[in-house]
Amino acid sequence: MATHSLVLDLALTVRHDGHGGVADDLSGPEGLTTWVREHAAALDADTTLDTHGSAAEPFAAGGFTADGFAVGAFTADAFTADAEALAAVRALRAAVRALFARAVRPDPPSPADAQRLLPAGMALELLNSAAAAVPTVPRLEWPEGRDPYAVHRGTGTPDAVTALCAALARAAVDFLAGPDRARLRACHAPRCVRYFLKEHPRQEWCRPSCGNRARVARHQRRHQLHAEP
Repeated sequence: MATHSLVLDLALTVRHDGHGGVADDLSGPEGLTTWVREHAAALDADTTLDTHGSAAEPFAAGGFTADGFAVGAFTADAFTADAEALAAVRALRAAVRALFARAVRPDPPSPADAQRLLPAGMALELLNSAAAAVPTVPRLEWPEGRDPYAVHRGTGTPDAVTALCAALARAAVDFLAGPDRARLRACHAPRCVRYFLKEHPRQEWCRPSCGNRARVARHQRRHQLHAEP
């Protein structure tokens, strides 16, 4: 899973509930446990990635995130969240969504939290602190018959919550500092609260169903205007 998918999926745990409101997939520790285990392949794959994105040999110990950073003994598919983990990940998600709101400017942010966004400086500090909680050191790998590549190994053995937040924060840093950030949009179809990556110049909504709702809403507004005396 690409890092942009991981960080987008974290942001999208805030979603439309199907009844005009907003649902939170991380409303309790059980929800976080499920989410982390569903994203285990991205969070602790048993291989790391070189700087060109191809599979590299794993280190002798430790799990690895999909962006090539070892994160100690964290194993996502065996992770069980508690209140501490939930609070930490929700705080990180709030930082991500605040920075997503900044990224889509001058367009408006997702309406789900537009009125309660963290200040950008606070969001940056929270994100960078989480990423820095697992320091990394570069290591050169050069297998016979292949080009050399760099991998970055986490130092020490952080606890599971620290390792999880570091992996998520690094994914967010990579995405927000990368070229895909320019494609990020907030969907403004009726009732939608999603962020998405724009795939083509004419794309306005995250999904076809949102486009259908937006067109219906426009038609209804035009009909109401014409019906007014």
